[in-house]
Amino acid sequence: MKPENARFDNVLNAAPEQFLKSWLAEAALSLDNVSIAKTAPHDAQELLASLQEALRADADVTRFDDAKWSRTRTVLSELSQSRAAQGASAGETNYFVLAIKKPFFAGLRQALDANPQAAFDAVLAASALIDRMAQWTATTYQRSRENVIQRQQQELLELSTPVVKLWEGVLAAPMIGTLDSSRTQLVMETLLQRIVETGSELAIIDITGVPTVDTLVAQHLLKTVTAIRLMGADCIISGIRPQIAQTIVQLGIDLQGIVTKATLADALSLALKKGGWAVSRPVR
Repeated sequence: MKPENARFDNVLNAAPEQFLKSWLAEAALSLDNVSIAKTAPHDAQELLASLQEALRADADVTRFDDAKWSRTRTVLSELSQSRAAQGASAGETNYFVLAIKKPFFAGLRQALDANPQAAFDAVLAASALIDRMAQWTATTYQRSRENVIQRQQQELLELSTPVVKLWEGVLAAPMIGTLDSSRTQLVMETLLQRIVETGSELAIIDITGVPTVDTLVAQHLLKTVTAIRLMGADCIISGIRPQIAQTIVQLGIDLQGIVTKATLADALSLALKKGGWAVSRPVR
């Protein structure tokens, strides 16, 4: 085993229980999440075991991308993903790894007390290694948070673009909020799929909840209408408020050939007529 690896391994082995206790006490200074605090001892033990395995395999302490550090990287990745899912901050997660410096440096100083230069070199090397571990943790945490956010955005997107069956042969897609390419694509795919599943011949796109309509939004709507027609169905756009009508005219957007209505009720009434339905009140 390399001398540096042997020194580090000896520090971890000298008093493992005291080392672990000191590490957890330091890490607890920035930890507020109770559920994470419960798993901290297990996480620390896993990380310590992976460190010892790599050191005893003579892993290069200056190259954390070395294959011999693969288990340590895996443990850190799982730690980051778990804590990101539990709502821990990037600072808390990163500090948990950096907190190992306190017992590590104390152990090196005690072991090399008679040789100040060797102690300094060992502490410097250990600090660089732990910093690389913390950097790996931060990078993995960021990716994990981004994945969580993207998944949540996708779920919210799906919830905000429902397709409902209003009547036999009539579907409706109420739009709420700003329209962009991803939302329009999802609406188009969902509508087309529902048209196939239900055999509907008419779809209503209601934009009452859309705050503004610009050229890009209008293009998205036109593409959706075109796709619906290619499926053999017809389309009505409802929710055309006066302000939106003025904006469409001022922008010079051509909606000729597309049936528009002021309200969803008007659109449904027209859809029923097109479908040959007649709705009447009972005579009292």
